[in-house]
Amino acid sequence: MANLTLVQAVNDGLATVMRDDPSVIVFGEDVGPKGGVFLATENLTKEFGEQRCFDTPLSEDGIIGTAIGMAMNGLRPVAEIQFQDFIFPAFDQIVSEAAKLRYRSGGQYTAPMVIRTPYGGGIRGGLYHSQSGEAYFCHTPGLKVVIPSTPHDAKGLLIAAIQDPDPVLFMEPKALYRSVKGEVPEGLYTVDLSTLRTVQAGDDVTVFCYGAMVPVAMKAAAKAAEQGIGVHVVDLRTLLPLDEEGVLEAAKRTGRVVVVHEAPRFCGYGSEISALIAENVIEYMEAPVKRVTGFDTPFPNTLEHHYMPDERRVLDAIEQVHSF
Repeated sequence: MANLTLVQAVNDGLATVMRDDPSVIVFGEDVGPKGGVFLATENLTKEFGEQRCFDTPLSEDGIIGTAIGMAMNGLRPVAEIQFQDFIFPAFDQIVSEAAKLRYRSGGQYTAPMVIRTPYGGGIRGGLYHSQSGEAYFCHTPGLKVVIPSTPHDAKGLLIAAIQDPDPVLFMEPKALYRSVKGEVPEGLYTVDLSTLRTVQAGDDVTVFCYGAMVPVAMKAAAKAAEQGIGVHVVDLRTLLPLDEEGVLEAAKRTGRVVVVHEAPRFCGYGSEISALIAENVIEYMEAPVKRVTGFDTPFPNTLEHHYMPDERRVLDAIEQVHSF
């Protein structure tokens, strides 16, 4: 197995599936000869040519509209939005067209397409390059929303997303692009969508997290272990569709739950996890669900380290629900 960073695993996943399936087309702003601003598409144009990996104009709605047309006509497009913050000009194309195509056509047409986009903070990008907008899209039936946190999952989930018959928003935590490394199998493999991953087993407190918050949760869990608190850390991986049964079983395991994400708190994804638990397994709960999130403000530049949840804030939440 190769030892890759997360962004290298994304690149390897794209190259692997493009070799396997000639209908896979990669395009977006600067993804061609330059290889993208984070080099996620490095060398793809060199290997596959400009017919299969090419640059587009600075037009997010045009990028996604083109992908929808390709997907309806036998191709499997992988469209990159350079930063998730810039995806909103294409919002209508995603939620009103791509996500609804199967339903509105009675199954005659589908949109087997992937929208790749880096999201989140951690690189001092300021308010226009650091947002976490996953909750906007998780409200959309017909769309899948996937967020990897390890190189192994990044490649396997990406290949599964490309092979899926419906549109997938594949959000990549840019803070982890080069800060994590791991073994990645060679060749074609998939990680099933709608399955969570148990990162660490524990019996006292369950922490649900995803993306860049997984390493943060693990650091907090290590600190909690020094106090004798066993933390069960769960990486959700696929936010839509959610592995609801897996979430409920993990919540029941400890009866104490913390949910961590870097998006703002109000109507954030943690609200859905909290509601799911309250509606289904409230009798197993020993404490209220605690959320650790970003704040309900624009993403700050100089105060980024205060805005994003860190191990101290997560540890504090673990201690609160444990002692409730």
